[in-house]
Amino acid sequence: MSSPDSRPRGKNTVLTFREMKREGRPIVAMTAYDHLFARLLHESGVDLLLVGDSLGQVVLGLPSTLPVTLDQMIHHAAAVRRGAPDAFVVLDMPFLTYQVSPAEALRNAGRAMQETGVDAVKVEGGGARVVEAVGRIVDAGIPVMGHVGLTPQSVHALGGYKVQGRGPEAAERVLKEALALEAAGCFSVVLELLPASLSRTVTDALSIPTIGIGAGPDCDGQVLVAYDALGLNERFAPRFLKRFAQLAEEVRSGVSTYVAEVRSGAYPSAEHSFEDEA
Repeated sequence: MSSPDSRPRGKNTVLTFREMKREGRPIVAMTAYDHLFARLLHESGVDLLLVGDSLGQVVLGLPSTLPVTLDQMIHHAAAVRRGAPDAFVVLDMPFLTYQVSPAEALRNAGRAMQETGVDAVKVEGGGARVVEAVGRIVDAGIPVMGHVGLTPQSVHALGGYKVQGRGPEAAERVLKEALALEAAGCFSVVLELLPASLSRTVTDALSIPTIGIGAGPDCDGQVLVAYDALGLNERFAPRFLKRFAQLAEEVRSGVSTYVAEVRSGAYPSAEHSFEDEA
């Protein structure tokens, strides 16, 4: 299937996203956690698939992203790669896989790349320790996506899931972190839960693309969790989220029909059954 804007579906690279920023073409990103969703999203024209550690909450039913392990991320990222072998896939590095030391960050990022075949990894935060780790990973030839603003792995330190960068000092800190990540070699930066005006300032200040989530319309691209955007995760309804489908309703309707037909004997019928060959 061709993309909606009829552009060639060649393999995207980090250079593709820089070019898209220069040309003002929005980057479309979405999370994927499995083979089937990866294939469907890629076929629908999504530019970048993020195997987010949000799988902890969305897929595994955990209370936050903090318990997610590297083994779990590798398991899901490998499935995503099999589902969309031509997509640009980014693996979210989970908590404590890159914060302890640059050497350990490089080992873990290298393992993620080798065992999954993804195109890049993502890390959260723009403090000195993370920036140093980014530099080490990038020096080894591994593309890195940064992430500032609300960083879910630091949710306890931030006091909960709330908008970041409000006020001059907080805004300046976000800008400095984004610039530090660019200087360390990141090919793009996610901006999460930031005032739209600050996202515009950061986007204008960087030569690398920004990917927003709850960060307003002026980022170079947008990312949403697929389960949220498609209406599967009905209990999650933040202000920034728009539902582009209502799949939970479709699932319940289809399953209810299946239950009713099995109980009534309507399914399976003769057309769904096999007979001995003559």
